[in-house]
Amino acid sequence: MTSDERIKNAFKYKSWNEVQTTDSWKIFKILAEFVEGFEKLSRIGPCVSIFGSARTQPDSEYFKLAEEVAFQLTQKGYGVITGGGPGIMEAANMGAKKGGGKSVGINIDLPFEQSANLFIDPDKLITFDHFFVRKVMFMRYAQGFIVLPGGFGTLDELFEAITLIQTQKIGKFPIILVGKSYWKGLIDWIKETMRDQEHNISDKDIDLFKVVDSAEDAVETIDAFYTKYILTPNF
Repeated sequence: MTSDERIKNAFKYKSWNEVQTTDSWKIFKILAEFVEGFEKLSRIGPCVSIFGSARTQPDSEYFKLAEEVAFQLTQKGYGVITGGGPGIMEAANMGAKKGGGKSVGINIDLPFEQSANLFIDPDKLITFDHFFVRKVMFMRYAQGFIVLPGGFGTLDELFEAITLIQTQKIGKFPIILVGKSYWKGLIDWIKETMRDQEHNISDKDIDLFKVVDSAEDAVETIDAFYTKYILTPNF
């Protein structure tokens, strides 16, 4: 069976022309998401994105840490961008709201687990259907990434940012991992296997991110970086 035959079989309830037409019209839906995101987020000013698990509970140390990180960022004049959902995202939006700063939610429409939290500014909530559009918004309008413990989605966002900076597709900005004990195994593997054993990355690639344990160190890293630069979007 050829590749075209396999694709046609996957869409056996539609004609091949109908499939092609549907795909073409999706371009307009994707374009509309980009336009809405650019229009809203271009007006928010300097913000830092905070990432982490949607499953983190309010009694977790990382939930409290995310709230504190966000609060301290607002005291330095930064707004906070999150994925808009529960867990670490809710904690960060809560901290931003508590600090009187801008609280932005870039939500994703999922059949489970993800609904917008209540601490996002009403005029700064955007919900996307497409992950790749949503990730462009994170990269374009964040002046830094602060990454707390999370799952596959958190790692996806983390490594996309590192890759774009490594390949010079976007300007360098601070990427901070919070929680040394959580990230230790991954960092050891990156250094010992990716770098030392297989030589797939270099020493300077390790310098693209920093690992800290406290809210103070995370915020200080962001602030120190931007004492040397004018705050602007990355694209």
